[in-house]
Amino acid sequence: MSSVAMRFGTALLVSAVGASVVSSSLAAQAPLAGVADALGRGGAEQPGGVVRFSFPRSDLTVVVDGVTLKPALALGSWVAFQPMGPREAVAMGDLVLLESEVAGVMRALQGGGVEQTALHHHVLGESPHVLYMHVSAHGDPVKIAQTIRGALGTTKTPLGTPAAPAPPSAAELDTAGIAAALGVSGKLNGVVYQVSVPRRERITERGHEVPPSMGVATAINFQPTGNGKAAITGDFVMRAEEVNAVIRALQSHGITPTALHSHMLEESPRLFFMHFWANDNAVTLAKGLRAGLDQTASKMAVTRAAP
Repeated sequence: MSSVAMRFGTALLVSAVGASVVSSSLAAQAPLAGVADALGRGGAEQPGGVVRFSFPRSDLTVVVDGVTLKPALALGSWVAFQPMGPREAVAMGDLVLLESEVAGVMRALQGGGVEQTALHHHVLGESPHVLYMHVSAHGDPVKIAQTIRGALGTTKTPLGTPAAPAPPSAAELDTAGIAAALGVSGKLNGVVYQVSVPRRERITERGHEVPPSMGVATAINFQPTGNGKAAITGDFVMRAEEVNAVIRALQSHGITPTALHSHMLEESPRLFFMHFWANDNAVTLAKGLRAGLDQTASKMAVTRAAP
């Protein structure tokens, strides 16, 4: 995908759930050797040579409109590393923080050369209030990882050995119906159905391509709430001329835009990210989300949403 991404070779371990991970046992694997050790966990290999590390905020109990959010729905801190040469990498991520954690995390990141590119909310009316800090860095990947781990250490983010992932469960969601309505399939993360839709055009920042797995793909998540319903959130990735068409499409289907902002500073073309919320019949909401996707230049399957 990326013209600058490097392949890792074959010394990758496969986790129990089938995802390729970067392990601390990898020897001299440039340029990402030591990142997993520095972060204290393995990461999932993504297209374009990217490795993504997740830090679910399983310590938080956050409620929106009577729905207790699963970490996989909207409370997942993450950071992704993309190799840029024999000793360098670009890192991007999104950290889920309580208000009281923001200042300490920002000081720790700035002290280690990890910059902030956005700080904002994603949902409305949640309790307790949660903020999302987008981060970016370029340089020695191990030093970047150490800085991020140190910053997270100032919060209550669980940093020990992560618990085994919950087995996928489609029992509460019509995932086939959702996929048919959206025109694109996703995957289950526990009970949360997650869909990622890349954009058609090449996204760059400072002359380097940014793969979708670095956070520039539209993300849509469904959490079952009973009787065929689901709470949905995520973010649409849009160019300026698409923003208001997507707003109108979502609103006409009972989906509320909850935030509109940037996530990066120097990307080309310029992108805007819009978060949303609804809690209703999952397949009906999927049709509304498809109406929004149809207003963007996204890589979609040929299948059209049902009328």
